[in-house]
Amino acid sequence: MKLIISAASRVGCIRTNNEDMLLVNDSYVRNGKMSTEVNMEEHDRYLLALADGMGGHQSGEVASSDVLHNLQFFFSDIPSNLRPGDFNESIYEWLESINNIIDSKGQMDPAYRGMGTTLVALAYYDGEFYSMNCGDSRFYRLHLGKLRQLTTDHSLSNLMGSSEHSNVITNCIGGGCKNSYIDMMQCTHDIQPKDTFLLCSDGLNDMISDIEIEGMLNDGYDADALCHAAELAGGVDNVSAIVFKVVE
Repeated sequence: MKLIISAASRVGCIRTNNEDMLLVNDSYVRNGKMSTEVNMEEHDRYLLALADGMGGHQSGEVASSDVLHNLQFFFSDIPSNLRPGDFNESIYEWLESINNIIDSKGQMDPAYRGMGTTLVALAYYDGEFYSMNCGDSRFYRLHLGKLRQLTTDHSLSNLMGSSEHSNVITNCIGGGCKNSYIDMMQCTHDIQPKDTFLLCSDGLNDMISDIEIEGMLNDGYDADALCHAAELAGGVDNVSAIVFKVVE
């Protein structure tokens, strides 16, 4: 199985600072773009992740960077051959650790107080794919031309049953959230040839509807083209995306 991957992160049209960050295995993307092809048979583990930071001044930028760098180090250091339940447990332990790190940084420096970040990721480990979600960044699957969101938004609008997305989130890493959690899903059966997948910050799906994203992915848009479309639609927030297509 091969993945054709594109990643892009833009500041948008209104904000002056980009608090989003992307991770493509061991490469970080902010205010830029990249593309690569990965033969999964050559890897025992691989990680795609997106963090949408929040906080005053530049603290959101710090939170997203700290979380992705810490996750990349942790993931590369996980012992091999863990069973799925044990792998999930190791991620839960990491979440508790990184939450403490982010909160401690805020206690030591008022400039970082209250900073936090969302996280959405896809991890390939020991022949299995796992999705991870904390917050309202999203993971989508395009299958047979139809787009479906695989993650659930941890947001006020979703909690209240509203169809309109709210920027008020109910779960994140840091941000004073003492009971953070990660939705873990073993999703190997979803990673099928000819399907296209998207990880994105709300700066994309707030600007472009799911129907429009579906059409763009069917037309072959890569991550940078999607981010550019969000800017053309107003670009009121930072916008970041990772798109990957599965081929035989």
